[in-house]
Amino acid sequence: MPVRNDTIFERFLAPVVKTFLIDRDAILRYYQSRDWQQESDRLRNPAVEYPSYYSSQNFHSIEGGYLSVEAALSYDPITQYALPPNETWVRKALLERVQGNPRRILDLGCGTGTSTRMLKRAFPQAEVIGLDLSPYMLAVAEDKAKGDSRSDPYGNRLDIQFVHQNAEQTGFPDASFDLVTATLLFHETPPEVAQTILREAFRLLTVGGQVLVLDGNQSVIRQTEWLTEIFEEPYIKAYAAGSVDAWMGKAGFGAVQTDSLWVIHQITQGVKPLPGQQVRSVEFATPLGEGDRQWAWNWGGETVRGG
Repeated sequence: MPVRNDTIFERFLAPVVKTFLIDRDAILRYYQSRDWQQESDRLRNPAVEYPSYYSSQNFHSIEGGYLSVEAALSYDPITQYALPPNETWVRKALLERVQGNPRRILDLGCGTGTSTRMLKRAFPQAEVIGLDLSPYMLAVAEDKAKGDSRSDPYGNRLDIQFVHQNAEQTGFPDASFDLVTATLLFHETPPEVAQTILREAFRLLTVGGQVLVLDGNQSVIRQTEWLTEIFEEPYIKAYAAGSVDAWMGKAGFGAVQTDSLWVIHQITQGVKPLPGQQVRSVEFATPLGEGDRQWAWNWGGETVRGG
């Protein structure tokens, strides 16, 4: 698969990853086991228009970004090393913050469906939908879900619907989900797009519904510049300069809270308040360093801070 040779990842890390950590023969066998173009075409929504921020950029040093079979097949082997100390632990931390028992769950930017499948296992009675802009990623996600069903000793089917659509405008009805999640999505979008996605999540949620966002720790990334140079991530510096807390507040969410996770990750959660309940955002300087901000929301008399 073609990669850029002028990134720190390619010059220093890729040779180690390719040689010692990733079974390239296994990826090749998997590649040859399906007609991935046919599978992705089956899931493709012809009405979807790819935004330029997505279709014109390389991600993770792969030409064409996520609109390729190569990106979809290499995503899981690479991601397991991009979420230290353990990918399963990191993703499970998001599940542990789910409140109650949601009946309908939407996983935005679901990629190859790893978190989507974990959500379905955790809430087997819920209707779970994974949504992504790449039909190639969805083809792999669906194949993994079918594989789970085939390997289940009790013959249980992991029933997940995968939808090819833009998270900015999903097409689902208002107030049609109890939980909306986004894992490793916002650092790969411009901040204004992340804010649009959060407004869409707000529209989609029922009153009292919850949004959960798992991504890189913005405070740590902006203070550790080399982290922004390892992988070819065109929007990660803009992401690090922002605040998911602030974006959620502007979208209308209340009870906003960000928790640091294993230092380099963060999970931000919010709740859709009752109609007419005011959510007010306040920005104030902090001693953390130039450019850093904390945020506070007054929601029904409760002040919630983040930074």
